[in-house]
Amino acid sequence: MARSPRRWWISGLSLAATLALAVVPLPDVIAPFRPDWVAVVLLYWSLMAQRHFSLLTAFWMGLALDTLSGALLGQNALALLVIVYLAEKFHLRFRVFPVSQLAVVVLVLLGLYEFILFWIDGMAGRTVPLIERWVPPLTGTLVWVAMHSLLARDERDARARL
Repeated sequence: MARSPRRWWISGLSLAATLALAVVPLPDVIAPFRPDWVAVVLLYWSLMAQRHFSLLTAFWMGLALDTLSGALLGQNALALLVIVYLAEKFHLRFRVFPVSQLAVVVLVLLGLYEFILFWIDGMAGRTVPLIERWVPPLTGTLVWVAMHSLLARDERDARARL
């Protein structure tokens, strides 16, 4: 019981921080390497703490991201819904994987996220440079692995104290 409110607080704060990180201006040199922060954090909480957030959270975070980034309204919402749905649907199958295989799963889900955005941008006639489209899943996977190692270590430390 004591860990549950703490986890809700950390996850809620992480979702708020991702929206801020998603719109912070970066220099042109490193801007293409910006991970998809909202997708990475939603995938983390969907894979590591199922039912912690629902598909409704993914939808609202996607709409907030669309509004803040100036994307087509619903574009990120749809893409986030798809990847969070898949992460929650196969949650128990993915949880038995070691971290290296989980990283591959995250890379595939982030690649699917980018493909959905690519598809919607293509239908709308909007072009995005390839480096800005396909590098973020790689950097997002690295961020996910770092996030997993930090938060999993924190969880192990909390269990050891009990």
